[in-house]
Amino acid sequence: MDVTDTTAPHRQDGPDWWRQAAVYQIYPRSFADSDGDGLGDIRGITSRLPYLAELGVDAVWLSPFYPSALADGGYDVADYRDVDPRLGTLDDFDEMVAEAHRFGIKVIIDIVPNHTSNDHEWFQAALRAEPGSPERDRYIFRQGRGENGELPPADWESAFGGPAWSRLPDGWWYMHLFAPEQPDLNWENPEVRADFRKTLRFWSDRGVDGYRIDVANALMKDLDEPLRDMGPRSYDEQMAEIEDGTHPFWDRDEVHEIYREWREVFNEYDPPRVGIAEAWVKRHRLVLYARPEGLGQAFNFEYLKTGWDARELRSVIDESLRTAQDAGASATWVLSNHDVIRHASRFALPEGADTDEWLLSGGTRPEADAERGLRRARAATMLELALPGSAYMYQGEELGLPEVASLTEDELQDPVWERSSHTRKGRDGCRVPLPWTRTGPSFGFGTEDGESPWLPQPAYFGELSAEAQEGEEDSTLELYREALRLRHKLVGTDESLTWLSDEETASDGVLHFVRPDGWHCLTNFGTETRPLPEGEVLLSSGPLNGEGLPGETTVWLRDGAADG
Repeated sequence: MDVTDTTAPHRQDGPDWWRQAAVYQIYPRSFADSDGDGLGDIRGITSRLPYLAELGVDAVWLSPFYPSALADGGYDVADYRDVDPRLGTLDDFDEMVAEAHRFGIKVIIDIVPNHTSNDHEWFQAALRAEPGSPERDRYIFRQGRGENGELPPADWESAFGGPAWSRLPDGWWYMHLFAPEQPDLNWENPEVRADFRKTLRFWSDRGVDGYRIDVANALMKDLDEPLRDMGPRSYDEQMAEIEDGTHPFWDRDEVHEIYREWREVFNEYDPPRVGIAEAWVKRHRLVLYARPEGLGQAFNFEYLKTGWDARELRSVIDESLRTAQDAGASATWVLSNHDVIRHASRFALPEGADTDEWLLSGGTRPEADAERGLRRARAATMLELALPGSAYMYQGEELGLPEVASLTEDELQDPVWERSSHTRKGRDGCRVPLPWTRTGPSFGFGTEDGESPWLPQPAYFGELSAEAQEGEEDSTLELYREALRLRHKLVGTDESLTWLSDEETASDGVLHFVRPDGWHCLTNFGTETRPLPEGEVLLSSGPLNGEGLPGETTVWLRDGAADG
């Protein structure tokens, strides 16, 4: 592909560009460091846009780049309408957006509406203000229980572990569903709502095409006194119990009033801005976030959580497509992101392995089969890219990067480690800075004479780098490039599929469907070679042996009747 071609004719445009887009998530601090300070930055992203154009993505999604003390990797935002000075300036951001658009790449950014940083000017004003003041009403302050108010106002648990309340020197408590440095906003306050609408317009006016909404299901809380105790519940247990929109702080029905207001802002622009919800909710609740009058799309985490199992995956695919259709949205598919173990490592572990224990062991127990994990990851990616809807990819997965489980305790940055009393290692292993070159002090992430990356890279990253895989026919990078090139050619406006494998075939470990225009996708989840129907082989995730479809492999075919 000629990356100087700015017309990008293969990419969808118009108001529905997002419906079947290939979106590439960038974790800015770990993508590319232009000034050698050890942190990735906005200019680093701009410098690598030719690479992303050649990869063939339709859009990039940037995790937070705002001013932040990094108490939670940038998700503790001190100013929603600026760039962290360590990452650049607003001018750098504007240049990046303009350059992305020149390559035909849309730009999606993270909005973090549930909480601010404790450094945010609003929270600092709240700390200086008296109880009951307008400044404190922007957040959630309560008096404690017990004889002297020494107990939290309720027994609510933080998603990172420990109480969801912290006490101030004046005896009052404030709520934080995540780290204490992330105080929750009071979304019943009109000033909070108005300020976020202002933020959405600020970035939309700068050319941002869409927004990924962090913890979209947590904004509204039941704050009627007395606050309801929930009993001892971990975050995962809380998520499993939420059903009907009445939980005190997760997935309350009232949250959708906010997103209807946001939709009005999105529709002020031509084309309308796009929203996608990060909402860890049950499937029947997900449709509420993805409606056209709401955000318009929602992440499909059921797909991410499903293991290497053909029958379970087919069920999730069917239900996901139905949910999206019910919402009037397109389905979304994701295998890795900044919060989960990279799928090349998940698929390398024995079935049912405790991933927390694996991380705590430094990636040694149980033993991971890295070769099998990568083989499955490549097959899973081709399956994902063949499905109707939007595919969200995480930086580095196109290189086949594994989770860096070997990070030592003194290298960890994620607050989950401390908040969980050292029982969960956290998410740093998927956030290790990318390798761009075979050699060098940071494998091309930073400058030759720059500081070490903020998280250390393992020695084997050099042979997984973009440089090492460039032009190598069987490399994972070239597989992604060819898959995305073909996807742009094959995908039309028809968001349907037809299963050609029945339940019996799925029980044998094979999924086979056809998309419009005779584009077939077959994935063999087993280990034995299975029959391969006649047709022109467009691409396979691994070598074909001439006898059929090998195990743990996906192939794309075009039948003889299809028009090329």
